[in-house]
Amino acid sequence: MVGSRGPSDERGDGGERGESGEDGERGGREDSDHENDPVAEAFDARETSRTRWVGLLRLSVARLWRRATKATSGRIVATIAAVAMTVALLVLVTGIALALADGGTTSENDATAQIMPESTDLLASVNGVEGARLGETNERAATIREEPGVDHASPVLIEPVRLEHDGGEDSPQTVLLVGVVPDDESRTVAGLSTGALESGDPHYADGSYTGPQRGEIVLSSAAADRLDATQDDDLALSSSQFEAMGVESPAITVTAVEEPSGESDDEGTPVALVHLSELQTFAGASEGELADQVLVWGEDDAATAAANGAYPDETVDAPDTTHPSLLFDDGLAFVTSALALLVGVTICAAFVATTAGMTVNEDRRMLAVLESVGFPTHSRLAVVAISTQVLTLCGAVLGGVLGILAIHGVNAAASAGGAPGAVAQAHTLFVPYAVAIAFVAGLIAIPYPLVVAARTSVLAEVSR
Repeated sequence: MVGSRGPSDERGDGGERGESGEDGERGGREDSDHENDPVAEAFDARETSRTRWVGLLRLSVARLWRRATKATSGRIVATIAAVAMTVALLVLVTGIALALADGGTTSENDATAQIMPESTDLLASVNGVEGARLGETNERAATIREEPGVDHASPVLIEPVRLEHDGGEDSPQTVLLVGVVPDDESRTVAGLSTGALESGDPHYADGSYTGPQRGEIVLSSAAADRLDATQDDDLALSSSQFEAMGVESPAITVTAVEEPSGESDDEGTPVALVHLSELQTFAGASEGELADQVLVWGEDDAATAAANGAYPDETVDAPDTTHPSLLFDDGLAFVTSALALLVGVTICAAFVATTAGMTVNEDRRMLAVLESVGFPTHSRLAVVAISTQVLTLCGAVLGGVLGILAIHGVNAAASAGGAPGAVAQAHTLFVPYAVAIAFVAGLIAIPYPLVVAARTSVLAEVSR
């Protein structure tokens, strides 16, 4: 009979309703469990927060891009240009400071590794006090030479000494003496070849410093010009240094006059090579076997391992690298870079704060619109902060690149003008350094535009 319903139909409908009810109850329980799960709630909150911040970042960048591509982009360009110029000058001055710390001619050598004192007196170059030196250098260099894969090792002592022609006819002249232990191979130390010095260091005599002195010296062209000396001339240490002790000045013979070699090519510095132990005796560095550094020649890994084994607590690196950490080893370079950093951050922060505040003041209507469509205060302030930092970082990247180009330009100009070597040194860390400094300057500058933005009122903007 049409339209009639049997028991089976009723049971079927009841079963469907029962299954539907069970599904609803199960879904309700799952939703209830999800709401009561703190882990799930935290995950949802984190996703919501991440989405919100991504949206604010996209809004800020899109807003800047829209303004930059319109006729009202003058303030954006001015901000980026000001930050870029400030950062470029900071990088340039830091490069000059790094060149000051590089060591000039005395750092030019062909060694595989060099050992430097870990701690030095930052004010040594300012107050004239000697910096830290390595001890037991002669003995430990001999130990390094015995290691497999090491060709040679020599301590290096650098001392300014007054020299004059033997007989004292001319006034004494100051020359930078560099003491080394030569071997049978010609090696480069302080830009000069050790080939003209007799192999070995006999005056050391197993630490007694009683052996015969060779009395040999290799002059750079600048030192020879200053002393008016040529090969085979006899020179003497300034007699005034020995009059008080009643000792005759030791005589030394010029075995060669050479042009300095190396990247710095600092021909204006009067430098000379002598045997290490003889200079240690002259300079009073024989007690403790003191030296400024130890140079190691050989295979890269073997030389580095031997150097670390002999001086585990000192700095071991490749001598041909110019690392920014050298700024902390030279007082003048450190002060120069620190002042440049302070001035750069101050100027950058002041300019960013001023221009950002003026920009926010002009954008009050836009901020009022954001407030009217539901953006809370912290979101509007986030848009202002992100916009300010994006502009600052863009200027920092541009300034870092311009600073490195400026370093190369200054070196080229100095070379064309007859400068003896590089005036500034560039390093790959300068760009991230510039970005970090600009980021800090941006953080310092942000509070001012945030205060201006926080005072924006929808009613006030509508009534304007």
